Amino acid sequence: MSTRNQPKNLLRLGVFFQGVNSGTVWKTPEAGSQTDFESFRRLIQTAERGIFSAFFLGEGLRLREHLGQIHDLDVAGRPDAQTLLAALAAVTNRIGLVATQNTTYNDPADMAHRLASLDLISGGRAAWNIVTTDNAWTGANFRRGGYLDHADRYTHAEAFVATAKRIWDSWGREDIAANGSQSAWFAGNAPKPVEHTGKHYNISYTSRLPRSAQIRPVLFQAGDSAEGRDFAARQADVIFSAHGGLEAAKVFRADITARTLKAGRPASAVKIMPGSEFILAATESEAEEKHRWVREQQIGPQQALAYLEQFWGESLAGLDPEGPLPDFDPKISESDVTRGSGFQGAKAVELTRSWRESAKDQGLNILEFVRGKSGRVGGSFVGSYARVADTLERYAESGAVDGFNITPWLIPSGLDDIVNHLVPELQERGVYPTHYAGDTLRENLGLEDPTDVAPAVTDEDNTRYEVAV
Repeated sequence: MSTRNQPKNLLRLGVFFQGVNSGTVWKTPEAGSQTDFESFRRLIQTAERGIFSAFFLGEGLRLREHLGQIHDLDVAGRPDAQTLLAALAAVTNRIGLVATQNTTYNDPADMAHRLASLDLISGGRAAWNIVTTDNAWTGANFRRGGYLDHADRYTHAEAFVATAKRIWDSWGREDIAANGSQSAWFAGNAPKPVEHTGKHYNISYTSRLPRSAQIRPVLFQAGDSAEGRDFAARQADVIFSAHGGLEAAKVFRADITARTLKAGRPASAVKIMPGSEFILAATESEAEEKHRWVREQQIGPQQALAYLEQFWGESLAGLDPEGPLPDFDPKISESDVTRGSGFQGAKAVELTRSWRESAKDQGLNILEFVRGKSGRVGGSFVGSYARVADTLERYAESGAVDGFNITPWLIPSGLDDIVNHLVPELQERGVYPTHYAGDTLRENLGLEDPTDVAPAVTDEDNTRYEVAV
């Protein structure tokens, strides 16, 4: 056992099953189905064996397009998150179940009921990753194209989330009969209706479900704009951040702590788990060889040209993938949402000119350049089990993060190296749990009881009310 000083905090791990993406290796014989239940079962049970806190599902409301057509190089076919998590709740016991769900194209009472249902039947393991996708291109799928102005997405989302919280909190802890000796099912006060009148919807709703073992679902959020960070500081329990490098993570932590305190919540109320990628092996040389293999599988000649086409806005099929980047400017000046959230809003002309210069300076061809851009910025950990564990120990000691949300590059075996080799190294260093702290997700993330920290919130009409507790 290590004799090193006790670190400031334990790290937690989550796993992000993307379902729709370009980074999952799917052409190798080791790859399994992206849609069969068996893949999800195998991955989540591996994660639970490794004492992971959460299993995280993304959401895709429309298939990504490429030059006006369905992007046929992407992995796609993601099942509904809440349906899938309900099934996975039956084959797991402790791991949290995180569903990404949109506030723009759902209704708060219905969403609150469905998430509370998952929370109740899983014994208090449900979580909601709140997203605000509002563009007309996605909205066309819901007959609501362009109905919500982009500037209103967070005020709308905040009213939505505050309403959901009021619905969850409208039942007391002991409002139902504990046993058959009581004279009525409602042992305490009957739930009161939740009223909301706002710009986008009016609600008079009486919740149909009692509280779960963790009071209400845990809330995740990933917005990185100033508005998104303030929203998370006011409403979220966990941030799925994009700041995985240690120095960037320290800066992000300081910023979120300041915003959380300003929102009237304790500094530790919001946990931070950056998105990350792990490529591991027994030795450094083996890990480097695996890293090269993964990038070659992720980015072949087709993918490299398609990546550049997202920004150039036209077919580059005539270019040699082993040649230089295009010597002409893109047809478009700014990439749009049809290319996916990772590309949306990029200043294409300015960006591609800097890429051309960078690739020339480094002597990189198209294939090498695009492969070099793969992986998570600052959140890619490549190396031997021992060296990566040493690196993560420094993260734990710094207090910059509370853990990592890992995106496997291979399904369903992408966590095997982490659970079999990295987790024991982290446990030996005292920076990773050796058992689950409790039965609920809130307990296993070290979160406070929400009834003890409920803040005042503001609805979308700027009238104030207190969250019912």
